[in-house]
Amino acid sequence: MAKRLIPSLNRVLVEKLLQPKKSAGGILLPETTKQLNAAKVIAVGPGDRDRDGKLIPVSLNEGDTVLLPEYGGTEVKLAEKEYLLFREHDILGKLLE
Repeated sequence: MAKRLIPSLNRVLVEKLLQPKKSAGGILLPETTKQLNAAKVIAVGPGDRDRDGKLIPVSLNEGDTVLLPEYGGTEVKLAEKEYLLFREHDILGKLLE
């Protein structure tokens, strides 16, 4: 049975994007290159509530590419894959292609 996690409130589940080991020209890149803190959004929560009880929806969507802070997030392991769980306001921004 496959597990699926739906984050609560304004939380976002992301999967870190791996940096390519080869350049476009086929040159092997050293492992010491700076890691890009980019991730793909896997799931988003419904949002948070304001003081009046109105729902403030999460501004990210599944499939978006986001920039993460260097540290933070809660590690989650589902079906042998590792994910990170962040609050929406901890994510630095959305990367456009």
